[in-house]
Amino acid sequence: MIHFIEDVRTVFLKDPAAKNILEVLFCYPGLHAMWLHRMAHFLWKLKLHFPARFLSHVNRFLTGIEIHPGAQIGRRFFIDHGMGIVIGETTEIGDDVLMYQGVVLGGTSLEKKKRHPTVGSGVVIGSGAIVLGAIRIGDRSRIGAGSVVLKEVPPDTTVFGIPAKSHTGGITEKSQLDHGDVHDFYEEQIKLLWKEIGNLKHEKKQ
Repeated sequence: MIHFIEDVRTVFLKDPAAKNILEVLFCYPGLHAMWLHRMAHFLWKLKLHFPARFLSHVNRFLTGIEIHPGAQIGRRFFIDHGMGIVIGETTEIGDDVLMYQGVVLGGTSLEKKKRHPTVGSGVVIGSGAIVLGAIRIGDRSRIGAGSVVLKEVPPDTTVFGIPAKSHTGGITEKSQLDHGDVHDFYEEQIKLLWKEIGNLKHEKKQ
């Protein structure tokens, strides 16, 4: 019951579009996906693997969100516009994580071992981001939309791009929804290249 109330409160805290309790209860597939996952995960821990997988399959059909019943997810986890999300079997997610549509937390091995990401608490993962392998995403980090993350991300860090590049500064509770506010690494690199080209042209004229 505590988790149920927390989940509803989290929607109001992290989605300014939420207007009333009925809307949240009936019109938020990310919320429904989390509730169904909790039931599936409970069955999985009892080694009732087929019922757990079947319930997760129903979850995917109803919400468009695929969460393996083996995945471990913390409290106040919120999926906003969750269509197309995939969360693999050995994924571990901390508390207060915010995730947007199209995110993939995928594996990179066929071995039966830890092969999916561990996501720390307070992390924000932007739309379409792909995080692969048994890597750790540090607490309060931010992954920019469309990024491909293949390496560990330290706490309080922003990463973005393909493959993702890091930039200091993660998120605070007040800035968690500002997931589009990321430092433009590539623009900075292009400016440096143009500056170097200008220097070379200047040297050639001399």
